Amino acid sequence: MSIKKVTQHPSQNEGLIFERSQTGRVGYRLPKLDVDPISLDELLPAELRRDDGLEGVPEVSEVDVIRHFTRISTWNYSIDLGMYPLGSCTMKYNSRLNEKTARIGGFAGLHPLAPEEESQGALELIYKLQEDLAEITGLPGVSLQPAAGAQGEMTGVMLIRAFLDARDGEASKDRRVMLIPESAHGTNPASAAMSGFTVKTIRATADGLTDMAHLRELCNEGGVAGLMLTNPNTCGIFETDIKEICDTIHNAGGLVYMDGANMNALVGVARPGDMGVDVIHLNLHKTFSTPHGGGGPGCGPCLCSADLAPFLPAPRIEKDGERYHLNFDVPTSIGRVKAFYGNFGMMVRALSYIYTHGHDGLREATESAVLNARYVSKKLEGAFDKPFASDCMHEAIFSHKNQSKKGVSTLDIAKRLIDYGFHPMTVYFPLVVEGAMLIEPTESVGRADLDAFVEAMIDIDREASENPQLVIGAPHSTRIGRLDEATAARKPVLRWRPDTVSTAKTA
Repeated sequence: MSIKKVTQHPSQNEGLIFERSQTGRVGYRLPKLDVDPISLDELLPAELRRDDGLEGVPEVSEVDVIRHFTRISTWNYSIDLGMYPLGSCTMKYNSRLNEKTARIGGFAGLHPLAPEEESQGALELIYKLQEDLAEITGLPGVSLQPAAGAQGEMTGVMLIRAFLDARDGEASKDRRVMLIPESAHGTNPASAAMSGFTVKTIRATADGLTDMAHLRELCNEGGVAGLMLTNPNTCGIFETDIKEICDTIHNAGGLVYMDGANMNALVGVARPGDMGVDVIHLNLHKTFSTPHGGGGPGCGPCLCSADLAPFLPAPRIEKDGERYHLNFDVPTSIGRVKAFYGNFGMMVRALSYIYTHGHDGLREATESAVLNARYVSKKLEGAFDKPFASDCMHEAIFSHKNQSKKGVSTLDIAKRLIDYGFHPMTVYFPLVVEGAMLIEPTESVGRADLDAFVEAMIDIDREASENPQLVIGAPHSTRIGRLDEATAARKPVLRWRPDTVSTAKTA
């Protein structure tokens, strides 16, 4: 008599934890009761107790739970597995050392309401980080309160409005136009509108730069409060006319806000303050180590010139002799923009990142980021359409112009890239490039990984020519194939019911 051996392997069709439930299975054992029992009515009044018997809660053993969630975790892509070529997102590898410092008990366990005398170490850290960021940007005024980039940029625009109101008085009401290039990040016009400004769009040239003639034309129309500019811009190109741009806005009576989302191309090499920029925000959760993405905490410091510093959010971290304190008495401040003093853990990681790199290391990281992007740009040139001839900075941009002749779009290319083991690049942004593919390898990626990514992209280009349907139908190796993403976003199924069939079995 032969016995058929059946081995269960991890499967892409892992069932839900509810479907693994078997009546009577438990993953715990409580010690025997060694005190006189208390009646349930004495312990908790009936009106406060639920009466549904916890029906539907899965009954599983400890090993069921461990294996189930471990198997599910293998479906996630992470920076520990490979590169994220997301343009404008700076998804770099983050040193475990920075994570370790953020978990030091005195920092991680500090209560936000602890008195100043018990928080001197934390206040000193914030103060020193402010000093370092001021040196890196060339802008002396600093607030670490904003919780992320979009809030940091809104804070910057609010500073501009407060400064103009103080400078021009009643006449400032006639200065309510904010100029924004058409390649700007989508949050820029939103921040301007929320701060009471009307947005006018500046055209880009065929080279992907700010159209200076159009900028002067808009300034001549009057009412200009300022300009919101990203540099390097969202086409991955450095705005070579940056000083002339700043002079033009200043001569029109306005101020220049710079979106610091792309500071990964400038740190240690060039300072926005030296270019004539009046206010900037940074993304500590992108440029300075904190893991980016996933909806976790961010930190978007706002930095400004000395003229705008009196309007920064309060409280301010100040040093008096050898003591640090919070100054709430700032009558010209725009007020508080975040509870307490922002997301402190992000600040610990950022200072650790800066200290471990030092000046030379920060410059090397920037130069490596730019070198990596230019390497990818050169290697993919020809296979993919390159809309701008200028050398890119930290991110390279392509379009689907060549592949679209075979019916293959940017989305198809991005989905096919998943089959090659890579996270897709940023797609369809900036809008000034049809079928845009924005690629930012960051300084974290070595040449072997860059070559593997380039090889995958070239293979996809070949597939688009020889077998376009293979690309159009991608991805083929994932648990779930091509989704109707519009319907999934508009009508998500968020609750499992016992009478439904698992998507794991139907995918």
